[in-house]
Amino acid sequence: MLLNWIWLFLVLTSVLFAAWTGRMSAVSAASLENAKSAIELIIGLTGGMMFFLGLVRIASEGGLLRGIIRFLSPVLRRLFPELPPDHPAMKSMTMNFAANILGLGNAATPFGLKAMVELNKDNPSPGSATNSMALFLAINTSSIVLLPPTGTVMVRLAAESSAPFAIWLPTLFATICSTIAAVTGCLLLQRLPFFRPRKLELENEIPSEETIPETEGLDSLEDSKSSESPFKKWLAIAFMAVIVLGLSLEARELLNTDGSKALLQAVSRDWVLPMLIATFVLIGFSGGARSYDALVAGGKEGLTVAMKIAPYLVAIMTAVGMFRASGALELLVSWIDPISSSLGVPAEALPMALLRPLSGSGAFGLMAEIINEHGPDSYVGYLVSTLQGSTETTFYVLAIYLGVVGIRDSRHILPACLIGDFAGLFGATLACRVFFG
Repeated sequence: MLLNWIWLFLVLTSVLFAAWTGRMSAVSAASLENAKSAIELIIGLTGGMMFFLGLVRIASEGGLLRGIIRFLSPVLRRLFPELPPDHPAMKSMTMNFAANILGLGNAATPFGLKAMVELNKDNPSPGSATNSMALFLAINTSSIVLLPPTGTVMVRLAAESSAPFAIWLPTLFATICSTIAAVTGCLLLQRLPFFRPRKLELENEIPSEETIPETEGLDSLEDSKSSESPFKKWLAIAFMAVIVLGLSLEARELLNTDGSKALLQAVSRDWVLPMLIATFVLIGFSGGARSYDALVAGGKEGLTVAMKIAPYLVAIMTAVGMFRASGALELLVSWIDPISSSLGVPAEALPMALLRPLSGSGAFGLMAEIINEHGPDSYVGYLVSTLQGSTETTFYVLAIYLGVVGIRDSRHILPACLIGDFAGLFGATLACRVFFG
């Protein structure tokens, strides 16, 4: 609903402002040109998105998903001491976090909804969120993603960036900041008397578990037996060792000649993508995955994702393009620049920071439009790219996850998640200044 009002504001303000400033011809041209640019962008990013999601599928079938689940299980037992290790929600939460870490957001959602249903079965105050629900959602919305944000990278690639993967390490740093802040805020806020759980009289029946969608085959990846052989494993290790040796030799030369900053930039620009491809393929090879079949299966999912985001890109890029052509954006930027500059955020990037917690698709379209205007390798382009992956869409996630179990009293969940969003903005700004400033 909020995004509807934002879109209407952009379009109607653009026409009204252009009528008074004599820029109607520019607004008319921008509406068609930006719609065309959105489709060209979709065409440019689809191939890369299909390939990258295929690589993730190869690594998952080769054992990467199982490895992440084994790592997360003891961590979750410490974070949720009130839940027994065999609680039905533990497996669903583990699968949800593992899928999010791999960037498989569509597959993560059903597991998250199942976890909320299981957590609500032991809720002593129905209608009011438990501490476990709050912490689960705080981690979910802050969303550490170990892999490069596929969609963002492909937008940068389609915009002819010289270093489309350069945002990976800054994005990872920003998500770590947001997760630590969200978890810390959640654990502290739950102790305040104001956020104590309340028993509510529920007017509507709690949605049943039958409304939760299927989990898209990740269960089979977790439970399947690995067919790795010692020969394949050692061959993969030897192959990767040779690559790392080459990296270390170049790193030594760069450190001696240009310094540590040049080394970070060279690694993020030239080495990240080849190393990532090699790592995923070798994980799949050593784990006995059918690499080609897995690549095709993941590619089909990438094509579906690209088709889903196309209408959002057209809508947002057209509206923002009209808003910019009318001169209204220039006026707005001049108003907010003193405030945003004091926070270390360029005024051009502030709308992206404000929209990210409200709408993932809207923020994605706005990011694409900003990159198209300022260039993917400008400081603003780097910052909005990093912001896109720094957190999840907070309000959307809370609406879906709390709605599925009929929670009306969210207690401290929203403040904790917003703390994470702010920390993500701070982390993204700091990281971009270190890497690109």
